Amino acid sequence: MNWLNSEAFTLFGQHIKWSDMIGNVIGLIGLALGWRRSIWSWPVQFLSGVILFAAFATAHLSGSAGKQVVVMMVAVYGWWQWNRGKGQDGSIAVRFATGRERAVLVGAAAVGTVAVAGLFTAYPTLSWDPWPDAYIFVGTVVAMYAQARGMVEFWFAWLLVDLVGVPLNFANGFAFSGFVYVIYGVLVLWGLRDWWLRSRKAGQPVLEGAPA
Repeated sequence: MNWLNSEAFTLFGQHIKWSDMIGNVIGLIGLALGWRRSIWSWPVQFLSGVILFAAFATAHLSGSAGKQVVVMMVAVYGWWQWNRGKGQDGSIAVRFATGRERAVLVGAAAVGTVAVAGLFTAYPTLSWDPWPDAYIFVGTVVAMYAQARGMVEFWFAWLLVDLVGVPLNFANGFAFSGFVYVIYGVLVLWGLRDWWLRSRKAGQPVLEGAPA
């Protein structure tokens, strides 16, 4: 699998790796499918996680590889959850989170970031920059969980991840990830608008088991 970490081409003076390019393009497609509320968003995100895991593992980046394991686990949960909650048209209904759910998401993000940063600090081989890496790690998981529950807030979570993800990926030498995160930002704004409008439609059902 070492070819995944070989150079594909150079763009604006940045060396683009095959793994960085392939994994993130597939991830971008997964996010676009999420915007369209397609259940295929989850297997595509899972595939992206597999490729990036292989790339990071062969590059001995344990923290980044571990993140992809969590991403794959959440993707499996999202696939299961959307299968339960999809409507007659085969797509998922979307909604705003309740006040309690928002508090849980914010609290989980804060506690999770501190815990993961502490782990990365205790074991420096897991991450060269513990706090930003932990922030992105936990933020990604929170965003994917909110997506699995059909919450509009998942787009806000992705925006917050993007704010740190762009500079961190450039600094890590994964330039294509940085470029893709910029595209993520644009796609997130479009997706946010679409889900926001859909959540306001009268008579829109909510996910099975979700609070009313």
